[in-house]
Amino acid sequence: MSHRTFDYTVGDFNYIEHADGPQRLRLFMPVGATSPVPLVVDLHGGAWCNQDLKDCEDRDLTLVRAGFAVAALNFRHGGSGYPTSLVDINYAIRWLKAHAGKLGLRADAVGLSGQSSGGHLAMLSAMRPADPRYTAVASPDGAKVDASVRAVVMQWPVINPLSRYRNALLHQKSANPPAWVGDIPSRHDLYWKTEAAMEEGNPVMLLERGETVSLPPALWIQGRPDPVHDYRDPAGTFDGNEPERFAHDYRAAGGSLEVLYIDNAVRAGAASHDPTTAFFKRHLT
Repeated sequence: MSHRTFDYTVGDFNYIEHADGPQRLRLFMPVGATSPVPLVVDLHGGAWCNQDLKDCEDRDLTLVRAGFAVAALNFRHGGSGYPTSLVDINYAIRWLKAHAGKLGLRADAVGLSGQSSGGHLAMLSAMRPADPRYTAVASPDGAKVDASVRAVVMQWPVINPLSRYRNALLHQKSANPPAWVGDIPSRHDLYWKTEAAMEEGNPVMLLERGETVSLPPALWIQGRPDPVHDYRDPAGTFDGNEPERFAHDYRAAGGSLEVLYIDNAVRAGAASHDPTTAFFKRHLT
């Protein structure tokens, strides 16, 4: 993949239908790239409760201009609860692979990207591509495809929903709660419902439980200072913050994971978009 900058087209698709309506993806396609092209599926943040696919547009434009196809997803979240988001994301990956020929995509070169809660969903989906709960909706037209991916980039993920919940509650109860706590506890309650669910759908804890998972090469981009995503588990025994803990666990399980620290004040621009693009160039092209 060259360093040239590509023009692009944008198309919207309803990829799955539920009783409450369809979920949509926005596909950015580079113009003039050698077809078929590798694909990045991108997941928005919003503490599992708000935001939508427009939330990651700056990153998506950086990726498509570099020659990647990018599918930004909407998915069920908020009160729909866990694991509905994972059902939609798993199906979207299979939908894109099933239609790869028609769309000009490489079904064998798919990566996942996501920020904040979207980073958590990207990692969890990548680790459990065949989980029967997540694969509950059959592939379109019986296509022989799966939801496995070749690489994951997480931008400041909520990698451990349970520790973040407990950390926020701890600070909420303090004499002067910091502004970052905001409505974090109530959003966790709305989506996860229980601490048991936060523990079950938890990339850190499933590694520490010894669950058998897929371990694609991964990159964690983390701004500093960022008490919302870069903190120490108040109930944990690991000597370090959650990024180091997850990296330690992932490597111990046999996976490859890089942690890149950047200045949090500029994290929403090239400081995170460029290393994301470079990582996918290494692993998808």
